[in-house]
Amino acid sequence: MADRGEDEDLQMAIRMSMTPEPKRNKPRDEVAGVISGLPEDSPESKTRRRELMAAAAEKRMASIVRVSPSPASSPATKGVKKEAEVVKRVEELPLRHESLSKELSAEEANKLFVMVFGSEVSKDILAQWCNQGISSDPETSMGLVQHEGGPCGVLAAIQAFVFKYIIFFSDELKELPRMPLNRGLGASSKSHSVPSYNISSLTEGVKVRALVRSMGEILFLCGNNKRAVIATLSIPENDIQRFEGISEEEVIASSLKALSIESALDLLKVLRVETHTSETTAFQRLEALIPVFQSRMGALLFLISALLSRGLDLVQSDRDDPSLPLVTAPFGHASQEIVNLLLCGQAVPNVFDGRMDLGGGMFLKGIARNVEVGFLTLLESLNFCKVGQFLKTPKWPIWVVGSESHYTVLFALDPSVQNENELEGRETQIRRAFDAQDQSGGGGFISVEGFHQVIRETNIKLPADKLDNLCSAGFIVWSEFWQVILDLDKSLGGLKDSSGLMGKKVFDLFHFNGIAKSDLNGSQVNVGGETPLQRPRLTKLSVSVPPRWTPEEFMADVQGPSASGASDSAGKDTEVSKPEPVQHAPLVDCIRTRWPRAVCSWSGDPPSIV
Repeated sequence: MADRGEDEDLQMAIRMSMTPEPKRNKPRDEVAGVISGLPEDSPESKTRRRELMAAAAEKRMASIVRVSPSPASSPATKGVKKEAEVVKRVEELPLRHESLSKELSAEEANKLFVMVFGSEVSKDILAQWCNQGISSDPETSMGLVQHEGGPCGVLAAIQAFVFKYIIFFSDELKELPRMPLNRGLGASSKSHSVPSYNISSLTEGVKVRALVRSMGEILFLCGNNKRAVIATLSIPENDIQRFEGISEEEVIASSLKALSIESALDLLKVLRVETHTSETTAFQRLEALIPVFQSRMGALLFLISALLSRGLDLVQSDRDDPSLPLVTAPFGHASQEIVNLLLCGQAVPNVFDGRMDLGGGMFLKGIARNVEVGFLTLLESLNFCKVGQFLKTPKWPIWVVGSESHYTVLFALDPSVQNENELEGRETQIRRAFDAQDQSGGGGFISVEGFHQVIRETNIKLPADKLDNLCSAGFIVWSEFWQVILDLDKSLGGLKDSSGLMGKKVFDLFHFNGIAKSDLNGSQVNVGGETPLQRPRLTKLSVSVPPRWTPEEFMADVQGPSASGASDSAGKDTEVSKPEPVQHAPLVDCIRTRWPRAVCSWSGDPPSIV
């Protein structure tokens, strides 16, 4: 009975600690992001106590922490004394078990700085990464806005998860109760049947909640769903005095005016990190720190948070060449390792599925598991790489899109755009088996031995003459193999279909580019001589994917639609599927890596991926 009574006391203390405090008309010394050196009764100190008490409750319920009974007292004072005793004992608990707040050691700071920027980084690159916050565009209210080159890989990955919550969990964002952050592969959505893409109509509260949930999910993904490390700033107390009429954002901006990160030592002076094992407390802390992440240091702080959540040693072991910096020279772009870390939780450098065996015990590392949101790249359409099925077919129809120099986001409102018809499902099965044997780095050919493994796995029964013909060169090229499959009867494992009824697909996609920059062509000038800005832009694309009816049509497509040859390919598609007038842009080439032969159209200017 004593244990039960103390459990109730502890829970009462926790409930009381979570009750909002009445407003006070007096100056307060607080700022989101400061985690040390605060007055005992400051809001941040109270937040700390709440986290400790919540953590203590977890320990208490697991019988790890034993709270001894309080001394006997009169009925009138017994509850008060017990409550005070519980709070006192909880506040005396060590920090290590739930929310560990600390400074980095000099060794950790140096390792982190060199890992991100290298030993010889330009001031321009450092300025790009130290002047990019995670915030929406105040004029258009359309997603996260990028002002500096470089951090777009971080912003686009967060933006992709934000779209996931806004589109497919919109009902839950409107609710006040805390929502669990873990929206893994087993999660379902009740709200995706009535999605909304009108970002400009979203309330600020909904956007903030979507942002916080997205950041939390990414950090726990990096932490293998066991922990999230949140990096924040330590600002001297005399620099953060906050009075009535001065916003938190203004306080932080003022405190950051003199802050310059040019070395590991500079990072060491200002960085503080907190480790959270509870999603609830991590969520609350991220919400409190939103003004910090919206400040000019936000993108860099979130990247550091993700790296520390993964663990610096694990990040280095994920990579094929850990000697290279994660931020690439000379332009300071986010590497593929950064993007992959935020999308799949591992800082692998490649986009194919699994690992590629190079022989001699050497491997190239790719994507190891299914992902929530995916990735497409223009480089695949140029035959520089091959994106695997894990990234091409994520759980939700949302993709980060990479070009040579920029990252944007592509998404659909309806998850059924990823549903496969019979031909597509069979093609995915065969292609996955073929790619698993492809040791050419995405070149599209495999060995004879690997080819025999493919036809065994996919139950393809090739006639002897076709088998000998394919194997005669000593290696098998995908395009030649696929032509044979299209002309092979279904009873033998092929896809020959004379009816032509295997399905045309028509659907809408949306593309978001958050860049805000000067007009590069300089052809337009405002009155007064100011160059206009490119604003964040959302573009709706109508997409039509015709069926592959015959091997001849497939072979015509294999030659590859390009900007110069798009009109010829588009003309054929128009004849077959009668879509809207065909338009071309580099984004269309990215879309065709996911939906071959897709035909796209849109209103207004072409969507830009740069």
